[in-house]
Amino acid sequence: MKIALFGATGMIGQQISHEALARGFDVKALVRNTDSFPVKHEQLTLAAVNIFDPFSIAQAIQDCDVVVNATSARNNEKDTRAFFVESTKGIIDGIKRAGGNKRLLVVGGAGSLTVESGLQLVDTGVIPDAWIAIPRAQAEQLQILRDSSINWTYFSPSATIQPGRRTGKYLLGTDQLLKNDQGESYISAEDYAVALVDEIEHPQFERRRFTAVSLEK
Repeated sequence: MKIALFGATGMIGQQISHEALARGFDVKALVRNTDSFPVKHEQLTLAAVNIFDPFSIAQAIQDCDVVVNATSARNNEKDTRAFFVESTKGIIDGIKRAGGNKRLLVVGGAGSLTVESGLQLVDTGVIPDAWIAIPRAQAEQLQILRDSSINWTYFSPSATIQPGRRTGKYLLGTDQLLKNDQGESYISAEDYAVALVDEIEHPQFERRRFTAVSLEK
């Protein structure tokens, strides 16, 4: 299987790449500039792609089975929303043009997950106003996927995701924010990558959103 990966140099994208390569997958990193890519691996190839250009995307993913979007944006309300909305539409269009029923997995946000009160996390007031543009844009991104006709999966992390330890021990959920036995809504970037590649290998959430929490740190 060959995975096309947007955002391969980011915190989560790097872990997804490492996990996929360790399992023997071929990875094609879709980047703006192939000259500065920091990773070398015999199963890793590069392609220069404009994430807003469906034609560029379609050409790059022709030989791939799965597309993973692990990109993010700077926290600026106008530009953030435009990035998530337009890049998501561009990828959807590119997948349609490429044909072959390619699957899309999206590294999403936790803001649209519901909490005990029934509110979405983004509406509870726990996210500072200075950072609210990203989860609101990601919630809109999820709706764009739900309205599309492609084979998509949206993977929301726990409330906290950061570099940590690869334990391979996690609990899965769907639309509600999860907590582990320690009362923490936390997942390491490494365990997030494990869960995402597990979903590629053994699909459970096609045309659905899912989430995961690390059971230990």
